Amino acid sequence: MAGKVASPAKKAQADAETFRKTHDKIKAEVQRVIVGQEDVIEGVLAALFAGGHVLLEGVPGLGKTMLVRALGEALALDFSRIQFTPDMMPADVLGTSVMVENEEGGHELTFQEGPLISSLVLADEINRATPKTQSALLEAMQEKQVTIGRRQIALKEPFCVMATQNPVEQEGTYPLPEAQLDRFLFKLVVGYPVEADYGEILGRTTGVETAKVKSVAKGRDIMRMREIVRSVPVPEHAQAHAIRLVMATQPGSDYAPPIVGECVALGSSPRGAQALLLAGKVHALLAGRFAVSTDDVRAIALPALRHRVLINFHGQSDGVTTDDVVRAVLEATPPPRGED
Repeated sequence: MAGKVASPAKKAQADAETFRKTHDKIKAEVQRVIVGQEDVIEGVLAALFAGGHVLLEGVPGLGKTMLVRALGEALALDFSRIQFTPDMMPADVLGTSVMVENEEGGHELTFQEGPLISSLVLADEINRATPKTQSALLEAMQEKQVTIGRRQIALKEPFCVMATQNPVEQEGTYPLPEAQLDRFLFKLVVGYPVEADYGEILGRTTGVETAKVKSVAKGRDIMRMREIVRSVPVPEHAQAHAIRLVMATQPGSDYAPPIVGECVALGSSPRGAQALLLAGKVHALLAGRFAVSTDDVRAIALPALRHRVLINFHGQSDGVTTDDVVRAVLEATPPPRGED
């Protein structure tokens, strides 16, 4: 007798449970190394499952690089690290053709792949590279391919760039252009640990034993999680709310609060709405639901929009930050009543 086909509701419930179990396994391994920083770990995993890239911003010594390394160890993926410096050239990232000696004693031109051609890429201190080298990442992050001369190389899925930058140092750094910032799904701000976490951090990093991270998921697991995320439905009212939040960041919009007109030069592009919905789907799954609510959209608005807003000179002189703008937008754009 043929097996019964699961109902859509039961399949959705099973998919959500699979998603949470995979998420929790990876998170538990990362937390063997990283103490605290719960929101940052959740944000990194949300971006990975949503198929996006992450920009981690924070002063040195907060564990940004260690976090991405731990994630690389928890996933059985090709992992590479690029330590950006001002003298680095695009070929150092993408790869180049070199002359090598063959078995017959002659020489032939062989292409050697750069560190960008990997599945999980740690772009460490990305703002230390010149704009010319930073731009080498643009095509990879958007199109999942790189072009070198006439050669096109499709990047192996899943592909994810996790970049770090120090917001304090200005000498020898090059701010990322808006076009590149827009390609990051999230910008996560890594803050100082709370006092209660310092003892655990010091115990793990100054003792004899070091934590070992086990590989608990493979590339096919990540791709399956991405399929589940994409399959989560978005009700019309949740999508409409995401659109209004994005439009409220744009100067001249009917939805923009006063701070936007006074202090914002450029608001979010449609990629901001895409980020709100994709990350909102992840948030819904982790909450045990298989549909996006306006609460899910609002919960991830700050990391999804803070890097898509450009403050003008007036706002900078008044000390207004992009976080201030996004919070004002959330306050001025309440969710529709009775929808969730």
